[in-house]
Amino acid sequence: MKKILSFLLLLFCLVACKKAAPEGNVTHVIHPEWAQHAVIYQVNVRQFSPEGTFAAIEPQLDRLAEMGVDILWLMPIHPIGVEGRKGTLGSYYAVQDYCAVNPEFGTQEDFDHFLAAAHEKGFKVILDWVANHTGRDHAWTREHRDWYHLDKDGNLATQYDWTDIAHLDYVNHPEVYDAMESQMQFWIDRGVDGFRCDVASEVPTDFWDKAFADFRDQRGDDLFFLAEAETPALQVNAFDAYYAWQQMHLWYDVAAGKKNAGDLADFYVNYADATGMPAGTWAMNFISNHDQNSWTGTNLEMFGPMLKEFTVLTFMLPGIPMLYNGDEVGLNKRLEFFEKDPIDWSRDPLEMTKLYKELIALRDLHACLWAFPWGGTMAVLPTDHPEQVFAFEREEEGDMCLAMFNFSDEVVTFKVENHLVTTDSEFTLPAHGYHIIFSVGDCFGDCDESEFENEE
Repeated sequence: MKKILSFLLLLFCLVACKKAAPEGNVTHVIHPEWAQHAVIYQVNVRQFSPEGTFAAIEPQLDRLAEMGVDILWLMPIHPIGVEGRKGTLGSYYAVQDYCAVNPEFGTQEDFDHFLAAAHEKGFKVILDWVANHTGRDHAWTREHRDWYHLDKDGNLATQYDWTDIAHLDYVNHPEVYDAMESQMQFWIDRGVDGFRCDVASEVPTDFWDKAFADFRDQRGDDLFFLAEAETPALQVNAFDAYYAWQQMHLWYDVAAGKKNAGDLADFYVNYADATGMPAGTWAMNFISNHDQNSWTGTNLEMFGPMLKEFTVLTFMLPGIPMLYNGDEVGLNKRLEFFEKDPIDWSRDPLEMTKLYKELIALRDLHACLWAFPWGGTMAVLPTDHPEQVFAFEREEEGDMCLAMFNFSDEVVTFKVENHLVTTDSEFTLPAHGYHIIFSVGDCFGDCDESEFENEE
């Protein structure tokens, strides 16, 4: 009979050959305590319901609360520019007016009602913020044309293939700092709980440092800021969390058979040293978002039979998990970006809602899965099948988890040495299987819970 060792005994069993990720420099950001085991849920207001309004989200707040998500991230809610508009409805990221609401979604009063309803049910609400550029017909393009990058003919310059936007020039026109901060202040004053910041690394770091310091002076450490970037400097004084882009692309490669479990192990051991990312900042772990779904592929397209395996990994790693609306029903459709294309909520063929509920409940229960500084650090463990099996453990004040993943298409019997959670060292996992054991007796995934007991 396999048995779970008590924590006091386990403390004496630690061995030196575990590979822990380097600590690096600790971020100065003090994360909001309410986010210690939070889960982010991205809402595409246009596609979330047939109506595509704030009011139509409210009836689903109870469903989202039952699932257990905590932070509702709304994609940009502002009026969309008409000049250069892409498609029929345009891109949310071509903002015409920062201090107004897209009439597609409702009125300012409708948003305020939604915000109050979400807060009443215990959610935090963050807004998608586009500080790098505006729509080409934003009032500033007429009143402060010099605030923008201009081409050699004096026309508004575009950036990349974003032909529907005008690129703000912070470097040569620092007055943009105060103007943009005042637009954000409008929403802080209305009670939003932070921002997800679009292409954050394209905006000077000192803008974010100043703006967020000012907002934290008003609200303390109650606000949450997410950077759409993987830039160390942004994480020192400004942002709580960042996009784990390198991780996402590695996951795609593993799912496609281009990389293996050994590459995952190396990535997590070497990440901090290779990138200079401060310890204590949070990776946002995700399998999808609005860009990936619309432009790259659905979850099933990108992960195939490994979808559930990577979904589970999202919740086991340090950082903060995020899911995009529709992930919880196994949405297998690339949503249109510039047109109305509502999510079909009627089917859940893979029972993803059940999986997400279980994962969120585990995260709420087990401190080892929480984010820094409340949760456990990650120690990568050696196995005798390194190209197939990825294993690690996390521990926080006696709450431990051993996580094992078989990233191959065959059954593997393998050994994991030097872990602390169970007396066993040999395990068997089916193809694309996962096995999570907790020191408090829980077992999740491909395991028989009757095999485990506590010594309490």
